[in-house]
Amino acid sequence: MGPLAGVRILEFAGIGPGPMAAMLLADMGATVLKLDRIEAAGDLGIASPDRFKVTHRGRRSAAIDLKQPEGVALALDLVARADALVEGFRPGTMERLGLGPDDCLARNPRLVYGRMTGWGQEGPLARAAGHDLNYIALTGALAAIGREGAPPTPPLNLVGDYGGGALYLAFGVVCALLEARGSGRGQVVDAAMVDGAASLMAGFYGMAAAGIWGERRGANILDSGAAYYEVYRCADGRWLSVAPIEKRFRAEFFRLIELGDDAPSGDDPADWPELKRLVAARIATRTCDQWCAVLEGTDACVAPVLTMAEAPGHPHNRARGTFVEIDGVTQPAPAPRFSRTVPATPTPPEAAGAGTGAALADWGVEPGRIAALRKAGVVGGG
Repeated sequence: MGPLAGVRILEFAGIGPGPMAAMLLADMGATVLKLDRIEAAGDLGIASPDRFKVTHRGRRSAAIDLKQPEGVALALDLVARADALVEGFRPGTMERLGLGPDDCLARNPRLVYGRMTGWGQEGPLARAAGHDLNYIALTGALAAIGREGAPPTPPLNLVGDYGGGALYLAFGVVCALLEARGSGRGQVVDAAMVDGAASLMAGFYGMAAAGIWGERRGANILDSGAAYYEVYRCADGRWLSVAPIEKRFRAEFFRLIELGDDAPSGDDPADWPELKRLVAARIATRTCDQWCAVLEGTDACVAPVLTMAEAPGHPHNRARGTFVEIDGVTQPAPAPRFSRTVPATPTPPEAAGAGTGAALADWGVEPGRIAALRKAGVVGGG
């Protein structure tokens, strides 16, 4: 089920954007086999029980010791049966294991080899350590996010790891798979978070070049500078997001909150501070629910700022099934939607190596070989 049904992908287990990209591909119906280490991998200090590792959902896990020649040989046999693989190690790591692009494409010339790094496969920083915040800092994205007079604000790890990383890796892999159907040839997809985050900034670079976006943080239309693109505190302490950018939507918002005809229109940035003061005063007179009763569903472009605990219960999210419950864990449903090839509900995350035997058998590895590899300590888990 799903548009990628029948596509086989190997995931060399990692952290952050790698698992997220594999989740996106599995959500769309691809058969993804996650190759985990036999020994416990290091973590970021945010480890949780397996069923809460949402980005690990939808795929089996096999534990293989890639430091042993037999483990590498097994991985190459799996590569020969795969349409694509994804890995997220520092440049050179897979090559040292004997599983680099040359090794794998020699076994499977049609293979799409997806690589996820922060800095890319080459460049002065390619082999340096880093994390999401470092990558978006180098693109101009971090400097643009935050309020006026305040330091740049880390936007979770959505822009680098997930937006600029996982999404671009998944997109690149699917593009290369589509091309391989015609050419019969695989290729390497070099997905770097610094490249992806820069790509996400394309529109802002265009506005900056046109002179309609300034470098002063929190003083532009979409960065909390404009009074009509802001969050306002309600009487009950909750927050309301307000985003009527277009004039006609802004007029509707002003009308519904009864702002008054003498209020600034917002067209002149010089009026933004005063307009913010007036809007804030009006929003502070009612609770969030009271304002939503007036504003939600209109062209005023308003929505309540919900917590992760609140979001799944919102009527719109419930109606669309935006969130699902899997093994007792509420989490986002697969996206986007498809009219015909509808993906199945993902299976729960599997503990590292828990499905080794069954997963390898599904990929065509003979039972006798699995037993011998298990006895030799090359594979572990269930």
